[in-house]
Amino acid sequence: MRRLVGSRIQSDTGYFCVWAPEASTVSLEIISEPAEVIPLKKDEQGYWQTQINGIRAGTLYKYRLDGDLLRPDPASLSQPQGVHGPSEVIDTEHFPWQEGEWKGMRLEQMIMYELHVGTFTPTGTFAGIIEKLDYLVELGINTIELMPLAQFPGSRNWGYDGVYPFAVQHTYGGAAGLKQLINTCHQKNIAVVIDVVYNHLGPEGSYLNDYSTHYFTDKYHTPWGKALNYDDAYCDPVRNFFLQNALMWLNDFHADGLRLDAVHAIKDLSAKHFLTELSREVEKLSHANGREYVLIAECDLNDTRFISGHEKGGYGLTGQWIDEFHHALHTVVTGELDGYYEDFGKLDHLVKAFEKTYVYDGIYSPHRKKAFGSSAEDHPFSRFVVFSQNHDHTGNRMLGERLTTLVSFEALKLIAGAVILSPYVPLLFMGEEYGETNPFLYFVSHTDPELVEAVREGRKREFAYFHKKGLDPLDPQAEDTYNKCKLSWNYKEENQEILWKFYQNLIFLRKSQPALQNFDRQAMEVFSYSDSVIVLHRKSKLKDDPSLYCVMNFSKQKKRFSLKSEGIFQKILDSSGTHWQGPGSLSPDTVSPREEINTIAPEAILVYKSK
Repeated sequence: MRRLVGSRIQSDTGYFCVWAPEASTVSLEIISEPAEVIPLKKDEQGYWQTQINGIRAGTLYKYRLDGDLLRPDPASLSQPQGVHGPSEVIDTEHFPWQEGEWKGMRLEQMIMYELHVGTFTPTGTFAGIIEKLDYLVELGINTIELMPLAQFPGSRNWGYDGVYPFAVQHTYGGAAGLKQLINTCHQKNIAVVIDVVYNHLGPEGSYLNDYSTHYFTDKYHTPWGKALNYDDAYCDPVRNFFLQNALMWLNDFHADGLRLDAVHAIKDLSAKHFLTELSREVEKLSHANGREYVLIAECDLNDTRFISGHEKGGYGLTGQWIDEFHHALHTVVTGELDGYYEDFGKLDHLVKAFEKTYVYDGIYSPHRKKAFGSSAEDHPFSRFVVFSQNHDHTGNRMLGERLTTLVSFEALKLIAGAVILSPYVPLLFMGEEYGETNPFLYFVSHTDPELVEAVREGRKREFAYFHKKGLDPLDPQAEDTYNKCKLSWNYKEENQEILWKFYQNLIFLRKSQPALQNFDRQAMEVFSYSDSVIVLHRKSKLKDDPSLYCVMNFSKQKKRFSLKSEGIFQKILDSSGTHWQGPGSLSPDTVSPREEINTIAPEAILVYKSK
């Protein structure tokens, strides 16, 4: 039976519920004036509950366990004094939503934009994002993906160290600020996806173990220690805790979807996997609310089980991030082959990423030293999200360099086209659209000195190779490290403005060309030339609609190509054109396929449309 954990108010009555099955007594201590102590009653499942009159929004409280430990609510909706302070009762029901006819958005329609609330704007708040929404609309973005919002220690964190899954980070603007952001986004036809973490909690400020030793299990181990308990004894209330959290973001905050962090680290061998239960609950909510919701998994297993339907034994999620597309693209344009990049680096890897989605689809992986992956060909391209940059692949570099500082201006345009004109759902990382040069580094603001030092030492060990060369990572605890990551917003400078307009044009093409709206695998052919040129032939669903050729040259030299189709094709995009600050076009405005060998400029992308 589902239990609504946490606190909520209706009229002037407060309802409180917390799971603490091993406790002998639990009392609610109201810290706000007038202070009060109220014993809670325990039911057969270990939930402690009470309801009391006179509770208002803003009431501060903690729970007293066994007459000793005084702890915040693990399902707190607000932590205004930080992770160690009291929890706050807030009103979740009375917000003046004004969303018009908004009903959500299908994954295949999304042009996604990942952002970190704290570094996206100078203020680092939800209100700051609202001021930039018209900018995103002008660019063509219709979906923002917010890095995790759950309350974390201090004011600086990527969000993956959150310890109160239900509480919106107070320095961002809290629950009210998030609702205002989502409300305004929907007024501007922008969907909102929230990144959530159901595989671990952060190392500072989590008091779950004080409430029950059953929140975690030593049955499995993860990179963060013991796994959250999804299938061991007493797991039902733990599953309930996180299911309720997911539904809260969608129902109470009107979010349009969730990005599920590292689902391969959600350890569950139940007959009904937690993700299956989650997707079914979201389906019910979708029918009840008449809204479209998306669940996007980050997963490095190359396993379509996560997105396959329940009828096929799958978990029923909507879509999946594809790191391998990033790896194949990144290694071709940068030449980097260290670490997991050693599995990539050849043009054939990128060709396969375009055509087959998973590069490692059951073949041997040198990096993993084993055969890895499965085929994705039973699923349309639109179930997969791709990118050339994101928080992980930028921020996990020692210096947090963006592609802007690693490749040429011509290559930046080529990379943008490869992602946005691909058959997949494109995701941009904040600032890439104008070639932001400020880094995105790893940063924290822990209050435990020992933990701070452990994080520092961990970063040094991770990049020990660079230390030998006289380089060390910046101090993740330093406020200056965080400030270096804030966007400069210098998009009106010459090259930046050109790049921004190029991104805008690519997004317009994706939205306006029928061939780029067809995500069936049979609707695209991929072929290559000279170990450096990839050609995508994109076909429309309707026979009379035009088809497109996207020609990409990943070499620093000019190359030859031809088109494998009948008819006349007109050039509608050329990144090497002087109006895009390019060196000058080498390609004809019109080509006759099969009959002509044509030239493409170095690091250029062309688009030809059938006449």
